[in-house]
Amino acid sequence: MTPAQGLAHFAGLSPSNIKMGLDRVRLALDRLGNPEQRFPALHVAGTNGKGSTCAIAASCLGTRYHTGLYTSPHLIRPNERIQIDGVEIDDETFGRRIAEVVEVLGAQHDLTYFEFGTVVAFWHFAQEKVEIAVLETGLGGRLDATTACVPAVTCITPIDFDHQEYLGHTLTAIASEKAGIGKPQVPLISSRQHPEALAVLEHAAGERLVLEGRDFEVKQCVGGKVMFSSKTTEETEFVLPLKGPHQLQNLAVALACLEALTTFPLSPRELRAGVSAVRWPGRLEEFPGAPLVVLDGAHNPAGAQALLRALVSDYAGRPVHLVFGVFADKDFEPMMRALFPRVDALYLTPVPSPRSKAPQTYEALAKALNPRVASYPDAEAALHAARAAAPQDGLVVVAGSLLLVGHLRRVLLGLPR
Repeated sequence: MTPAQGLAHFAGLSPSNIKMGLDRVRLALDRLGNPEQRFPALHVAGTNGKGSTCAIAASCLGTRYHTGLYTSPHLIRPNERIQIDGVEIDDETFGRRIAEVVEVLGAQHDLTYFEFGTVVAFWHFAQEKVEIAVLETGLGGRLDATTACVPAVTCITPIDFDHQEYLGHTLTAIASEKAGIGKPQVPLISSRQHPEALAVLEHAAGERLVLEGRDFEVKQCVGGKVMFSSKTTEETEFVLPLKGPHQLQNLAVALACLEALTTFPLSPRELRAGVSAVRWPGRLEEFPGAPLVVLDGAHNPAGAQALLRALVSDYAGRPVHLVFGVFADKDFEPMMRALFPRVDALYLTPVPSPRSKAPQTYEALAKALNPRVASYPDAEAALHAARAAAPQDGLVVVAGSLLLVGHLRRVLLGLPR
């Protein structure tokens, strides 16, 4: 199998095929000689913020250590999921790694898209001899493919409602799945949580739990700087380039994780350099112009609330024209009720996926929440209309789906489809 054929093999797997369980991944890794055992991991689960937390932690670790980063989903190319020292895997290497894995497992393996990508990432990190890898779970925790790793520290970002068809319909059930990444003798770092979720984590981790607000915190300072402090570290000042109040929490959790990684020490100077250098596309990502375009991956009720807070804190007083598309299987009504009354105009679009919710099916609800509503046949048309109608000092915000954000990010960057 050539590298090109390897890339084609991965592209031929369906990202929407989801199977919970670790047996397939563990068997595949065992056949490959257990590459996941050749590096320790910082393993991060949660509903929102886990990608940003991973990006911050990896950026800091990369100032001194050979660091792998595995995240999902990607916005434009699957290469984004696998990075070493801040650099995405290139096509030639990606295809070659896929071919190496297929040579052992066979082309008729039973791994899903996410499982196969995880196995390839572990294999790649082992071949490149990373010193540590930062790993983001997919939608779960206990049965997530990444949970086959060997964690030095585990982490849970805010737990909220999402993927209920797989994780359960209560915060207690969802938290139980997320807490499943925990391992005996391994620290579990957690953001502040809803009481139901916190009770689960306290029961699961006991004294291993390191909790935001009790054991560490960040404070906003004058001039855009933030101050991190913990029970074991003196106050340290940082400049975080990521926008939105929610990113302060992600920063706090990432720094607490790094503090718990005692075998990978970082100086205050290295931590500040890593935080200052972090980038995380598609999360309040700005594209300059008049009007300014802001892409945000908010795709569940908690994400919509975080976006609202950011619009108030970072873009106060600016008219907002919202381009919105959502998957039909998402809890979309709370998102709409939160966002739609607070913006100046709405541009509804399908997400470029068979899972998309058709704008016509919720246009009536949208108009009840905001009379300035129009539906468009595709995302490009909606974006063009919003940019034409928004005032020069306004914002065009794209939200509702990471797939929609990735699609329009490609358009804004002028990349071929």
